[in-house]
Amino acid sequence: MTLSRRDVLRTAAAAGLCAACGKLPAWAAEKKIPIGVQLYSVREAAAKNLARVLAAIKEMGYEAVEFAGYYGHSAAELRKMLDDSGLKCCGTHTGWDTLQPNNLAATVEFNHTIGNKYLICPYLAESFFATKEKAAETAELFNALAEKVQDQGMLVGYHAHGGDFRKVNGETAWEAFFSATKPEVVMQMDIGNCLGGGGDPYAILEKFPGKSKTVHLKEHGGKQGAVIGEGEVDWERVFKICETTGGTEWYIVEQESYAGGPLDAIRGCIQNLRKMGK
Repeated sequence: MTLSRRDVLRTAAAAGLCAACGKLPAWAAEKKIPIGVQLYSVREAAAKNLARVLAAIKEMGYEAVEFAGYYGHSAAELRKMLDDSGLKCCGTHTGWDTLQPNNLAATVEFNHTIGNKYLICPYLAESFFATKEKAAETAELFNALAEKVQDQGMLVGYHAHGGDFRKVNGETAWEAFFSATKPEVVMQMDIGNCLGGGGDPYAILEKFPGKSKTVHLKEHGGKQGAVIGEGEVDWERVFKICETTGGTEWYIVEQESYAGGPLDAIRGCIQNLRKMGK
């Protein structure tokens, strides 16, 4: 089921009122999940002055950032900027090559320095998931990686793109892959990408309890540049799953289209999330 814009706004307003009255649903009172933002959302501004962008993100009310590139900064420089701004690191989108044996130790050390435990591979070629058997082979690679970094207090995972929800032998490539992964492998669902690829994020979040340790909050539908709460996503349903069976530790906002500027867009996202009681 999808909601109309009117329904979404009504839900957001009701959630805000309930939060103000201390009458959130029972499931919502059980777990308060912190909110970060994927820096890809504001990549051009971050490339020009990362420290200033981090300060602005903290001022908006975000608690952490997820990196997708480091803009030429060392791990020590990034850690200082994070500490100076009062932000945490809730993940890195780290390329498949950086998770290979000749690079893994350096990747782990880098992420230790910046205070991150979530090593998320952002993309793999379609060939990795071309058949159910290939998806299972790829899952074994991630299972082995999960074992290697476990002693370092880290987790590996994979991020959702629309193409991951094409059908492979009657089920989505995404489901074939995560059906074969260990619980330690993070299923980083991206709500907007999943819907855009024809997938059902609600059913998939429910199908893999405990695996959604970090979830990308991205709107789908609505006007050009719609921020969270202005499109067709059933956010209440997403939050209920994440806060009960999902095992979610971080919500991560990602915005890829803009009615105004990128910084204004991510500000609008967290303002609407607050109205929903998040």
